Amino acid sequence: MNQIEKFTTGFEGKTISVAVQDLETSKEIFINADVSMHPASTMKVPVMMEVLRQAEAGLLSLDEPLKIFNSFKSIVDGSEFSLEEADDSDKTLYARIGESETIRELNRLMIIRSSNLATNLLMERVTCARVDAFIKELGIDNMTVIRGLEDKKAYRLGMNNAASARSSTQMMTLIAEGRVVSRKVCDAMIEVMFGQEFNESIPALLPTDVKVAHKTGWTGDFFHDTGIVFPSNRKPYAISLFTHGFPEDNENQAHGCMAEVSRMIYQELIDDRP
Repeated sequence: MNQIEKFTTGFEGKTISVAVQDLETSKEIFINADVSMHPASTMKVPVMMEVLRQAEAGLLSLDEPLKIFNSFKSIVDGSEFSLEEADDSDKTLYARIGESETIRELNRLMIIRSSNLATNLLMERVTCARVDAFIKELGIDNMTVIRGLEDKKAYRLGMNNAASARSSTQMMTLIAEGRVVSRKVCDAMIEVMFGQEFNESIPALLPTDVKVAHKTGWTGDFFHDTGIVFPSNRKPYAISLFTHGFPEDNENQAHGCMAEVSRMIYQELIDDRP
């Protein structure tokens, strides 16, 4: 713990938040864990939770096709805005405007490639209000989802989603324990997150036999990663690393910091067991 805290405080002018809950030992690690930050794309996990909740409740089918469009309404005044393909880490849907894709595939693209367009399409279907309400129903504190992606009018007015490392780890702990809807639904979410294609942070320096189900997020000078780490022959641990202040044009520094913190946590929980 002291080693991790010493490392994180060595980044002058940066805020580094750490929250870990070990399901094997009940050990917790919290460093700046309650600092509320822009959650960037980590908010896509609550969207997935609500999508699968509605599917389990029979309110939608994961095989239901949704029309692909790129026109959304600002929460400020209802004015229309579109997502910029250049700002989206997944480009595949933009060439398919007017076509359809299943909710199942949109959910996968939202998580593994962090598709902003898939996210907004899903939020149109399940509603932002329901995503936020489900967060509250699960008892997750200090996490709010009030809008979709790239609502720049809302952003300029400070009307933003919010989360902390602690709240994100609480969310991941609930998923790891099978307490979001059902064990079956949680396993389905974990399986999707195992497919994550951006692995520069939490998994980067862990042993190759360790599986990680996680979701990254980045916007401006915010870089985050939140997930569940599955070491061999033991229960998993939930981990969230939130950072603010790393230069937007030097994302490798942020990823390197988070990867090293993740390695230290793994060593603390696994390698140093009595």
